[in-house]
Amino acid sequence: MDDKQGVVNSELNRERNTYSRTNSVLLYTVQESPPWYLCILIGFQHLLTALGSLISLPILLSKFYCMDNDYVALSEILCTVFFVSGIVTFMQTTFGIRLPILQGTSISVLTSVISILSHPQWKCPYTEARNKYGENVTFTDAGLPAVGSPEHQEIWHKRIREIQGALIVASLFQMVIGFTGVMGFVLRYIGPLVITPTVTLVGLSLFRTGVEMASQQWWIALMTILLITIFSQYFTNAKMPCFSCGNENSETRFKLPLFTLFPVMLATLISWGVCAVLTAAGALSENPGEWGYAARIDIRLHVLRNAKFFRFPYPGQWGLPTVTVASVFGVLAGVLAAMFKSIGDYYACANVSGAPPPPAYAINRAILVEGLGNLLAGLWGTGQGTSSFSQNIGVIGITKVGSRLVFQVAACIMIALGCLGKFGAVFASIPEPIVGGLFMVTFGMITGVGLSNLQHVDLNSPRNIFIVGVSLFLGLSIPVWMKENPNAINTGSEVADQILSVLLGTNMLVGALVAFVLDNTIQGTLEERGIIALLRKDITTTETQITKQNVYWLPFIQERLNNISTLRYFPICPSFLKARENKAQTSN
Repeated sequence: MDDKQGVVNSELNRERNTYSRTNSVLLYTVQESPPWYLCILIGFQHLLTALGSLISLPILLSKFYCMDNDYVALSEILCTVFFVSGIVTFMQTTFGIRLPILQGTSISVLTSVISILSHPQWKCPYTEARNKYGENVTFTDAGLPAVGSPEHQEIWHKRIREIQGALIVASLFQMVIGFTGVMGFVLRYIGPLVITPTVTLVGLSLFRTGVEMASQQWWIALMTILLITIFSQYFTNAKMPCFSCGNENSETRFKLPLFTLFPVMLATLISWGVCAVLTAAGALSENPGEWGYAARIDIRLHVLRNAKFFRFPYPGQWGLPTVTVASVFGVLAGVLAAMFKSIGDYYACANVSGAPPPPAYAINRAILVEGLGNLLAGLWGTGQGTSSFSQNIGVIGITKVGSRLVFQVAACIMIALGCLGKFGAVFASIPEPIVGGLFMVTFGMITGVGLSNLQHVDLNSPRNIFIVGVSLFLGLSIPVWMKENPNAINTGSEVADQILSVLLGTNMLVGALVAFVLDNTIQGTLEERGIIALLRKDITTTETQITKQNVYWLPFIQERLNNISTLRYFPICPSFLKARENKAQTSN
């Protein structure tokens, strides 16, 4: 017990020093407000940083929703994603964790959605027709409705409504977890050895999709990858003078690290420009189905013409959501994985934005609000869940502006852009080889982030190597076998067969479950398992360990809420923390 207390004390000192050091280099901390023009500029900058993830996941899922080449519909989904992401970001920064953090599409839920829609009952007839008759197939000759017709829209509406219903039910579970504070208990059994395969398999399981898009014109895709690599890795020290900013104590000449902040956007624009030149020069094939045709920029110009200038996304726009047990379990697995990722983001965000580590009540409240965000995503029909964006946390460290007001402004910009139909149409018209290049970099980064969790564990331990290797291998192997043998499971119950098929077909869930069982049953010390390195998440149990925690208090009404005695029974309230401390002191 003394040894553990010594570890806790040392971690407290380290957190205290980190907090003081962070505050000394920030231009604006969480509670400070930059000038309005700086809020708009840096808020838009955060939007551009998240742009790659916001647009790439809906484009990826459009194939599984059986949208085929209905890019006008895709542009409407993209606008819905921006609209809902803006609302959830504003809620999270104002009423949730109250840190400068951006909410957007969830890569964890993405893999669950793909697993659900890969089931035989959701096979896309348009994809099967292309595989049978070739890319030049006339769908009417194959007995299918024309792309974009009301009949075709009903085909993909049915699929997205299935995910909507599952996401709505799964979000209710997440809100209950946040409201009751269950996550604090669960985290005791989840360490780096469980987190690593969970996140890593998200990236590894999607490699085929990136290759399929990139292979339509490898040179364009490779150029996109190369440009992103150069801008994000080699030009990290290149900064361009922009403007001066400061507060009462100091004024700083602000230099914009252009290439570090916007590598995806710059690479996309340059590659898009090259595609335009090659299209005008006639260097790309004009025949659909031939290699290089997908890189032409003129094959989707009708999207810009047909998209509405203004379109307000609304709940139930694709119809009434449907609910099936199998889909609910599949999406719930992705939502739980997204929660663990978001918790890590909260601590990282607090560290770089000049805030003390978030207390338990703030994390519970953040999970509750993220669940509410998933509920909105299900009602509006984004086709996927929502979780925190890690890349924007890194931008805070670069700009030295950690104000939550900046992210609230970014949220308002996202809501406004989500109502502009032409805005979504622009991104829906990006050539697929460019998107394929973005996918390969994005999914590679996700894989790397997952593996980075191993820094906390003892990699000289045969126990740990066994757990990581077996969980990754089974997480890749079992879903592949399930896809090749869709009728292998036969329990006698159709519902049970669907549930098991979806769960065993989700790479992330299989790997996480194997790692969870092995890590909690094979003997190993806390230090060996990497648990000691994560103790800092458990030491923020008092309200004044580092500094006053009013950073996480609700705006305007928190002091009045603190006087309501019944709130001490709710884990999302600061008074619950005080009641637990008093109880601990009484027992001692």
